[in-house]
Amino acid sequence: MIRRLTLSDFRNHDDALILPRAPAIVLTGENGAGKTNILEAISLLAPGRGLRGAALADMARQGGPGGFGIAADVDGVMLGTGVSRDAPTRRIVRVGGVAGSAQGLAEHLAIMWLTPAMDRLFMDSPGGRRRFLDRLTVALHPAHATHSARYEAAMRQRNRLLAGTARADPAWLAALEAQMAEHGRAIASARADLVTRMAMLLKDQPDEPFARPLLTMEGAGASDLATRLASERRRDAAAGRTLSGPHRDDLSVVHAAKRQAAALCSTGEQKALLLSILLAHAALVKADRGRAPVLLLDEIAAHIDPLRRTVLFERLIETGCQLWMTGTEVSLFSGFSGFDHWQVAEGYAFRSAG
Repeated sequence: MIRRLTLSDFRNHDDALILPRAPAIVLTGENGAGKTNILEAISLLAPGRGLRGAALADMARQGGPGGFGIAADVDGVMLGTGVSRDAPTRRIVRVGGVAGSAQGLAEHLAIMWLTPAMDRLFMDSPGGRRRFLDRLTVALHPAHATHSARYEAAMRQRNRLLAGTARADPAWLAALEAQMAEHGRAIASARADLVTRMAMLLKDQPDEPFARPLLTMEGAGASDLATRLASERRRDAAAGRTLSGPHRDDLSVVHAAKRQAAALCSTGEQKALLLSILLAHAALVKADRGRAPVLLLDEIAAHIDPLRRTVLFERLIETGCQLWMTGTEVSLFSGFSGFDHWQVAEGYAFRSAG
């Protein structure tokens, strides 16, 4: 649980302090008030670029001194991240007051989120689904973030070598391909473990009131990857990128009751499928790590009918997660009791007296 959250010069927040009193925190306010900015700040306490995928330099408060800071007390361990004014593109991470890596944050806090932009996840590119899958995977296998970063670094070096005008050193290429194969195997194994266990958990889930998803991985993965990469150097050089490996895999989601691909389902059904995945994942993380993840749910109550909304709130509480939810009106959470209500206005957050 996040016991204390502070934001300094982040987005439109000059100096915000939130001290949660309940497992569920509801942030309400007008559009543009800064509710989603608070969720984005929390999402940066995990590896990656946060729920918006924005550049670090764009996160500092406009008109501020430059740079920003985010800090959270997570059950007595202080986690912090931000950038300095002098190096606005270089991320700083501290764990317990000691400099660390973004990947190291996953050891202390599992964070997942659902935003309105993700409503099109099943219709967008495979890259978006891979990023979603990898966030789920990191929560169960924190080392997955490190393997992914090292795989990407080796692949970028290989691509640069193949794009060079001079003939690349075969031994150097082979070394990079061996690194990609090593980390690629770890990536594929962690993803497969997650998908297999999620599928087992979801098979007993009822089809209503939320759609039950069937999950499978698509792609060649990392099987014999070093051999494949060596044989495909000429093709990859012509393409200007690496065309084989786990970075090309995709997550397939099917509506179980209708036997229909998620991309062909209605908008409401797609959101229901996402919610089912998120709820099952939260239960899996809690069973595996002994503590539930933090869930960031942006405008979660919008466009859900009152019956499903009530059931959703009940199931969210059952997960044992710390919930951070946003909405324009507190009435959207009328079926939810015992939450800590904070109002957000013009970059300020204050606990509601109501």
